[in-house]
Amino acid sequence: MYMMLFGLVLLLGVHVLVSLRGMRAQLIARLGEGQYKGFFSLVAVSGLLLTAYGFALWRAAGSAPIWDPPLFMRHITMLLMLFAAIAGVAAYVPSHIKAKLKHPLLVAVKVWALAHLLANGDIASMVLFGSVLAWAVYDRISLKRRGDPLPVAPQGYRGDMLAVAGGLVAYLLLAFVFHPYVVGVPVMG
Repeated sequence: MYMMLFGLVLLLGVHVLVSLRGMRAQLIARLGEGQYKGFFSLVAVSGLLLTAYGFALWRAAGSAPIWDPPLFMRHITMLLMLFAAIAGVAAYVPSHIKAKLKHPLLVAVKVWALAHLLANGDIASMVLFGSVLAWAVYDRISLKRRGDPLPVAPQGYRGDMLAVAGGLVAYLLLAFVFHPYVVGVPVMG
């Protein structure tokens, strides 16, 4: 439990730091942009690994159940994850999807967290996915207040087709490879 919580503090804390533009600017001025990015990456990856490993240990030790999700929630989760995968890919492809969602990677994270909250009723899952969802909501509000430029829809729909096709591939890889072989929890079949 403590390892996952420490990992979450590192992972989400360094991402909150990015939203505090004044503090971020001071760090870049003090360290230089390259060292700042290196530091950010090191802390974020360390936090991610500690979170994942701590979550696995906590679940293996028998995380206390809070509620027992009904079977249909798993089907809703699978549908939401398809949308999350497409939104995640759309973050990197100029498209109408990207322009409509404004911040598609944050949409993907919020949908991913919500989907996993619906399908998992143990305390470890509630803490992990609830914390990530809370951070993503905070970050979206922070982005809106900063008024950063938003993506503009391109001509044509090639980017949209790429986002959907890439999202489908990512979804299938997550469902049939990542979840059963890395997470250890098969979600299909």
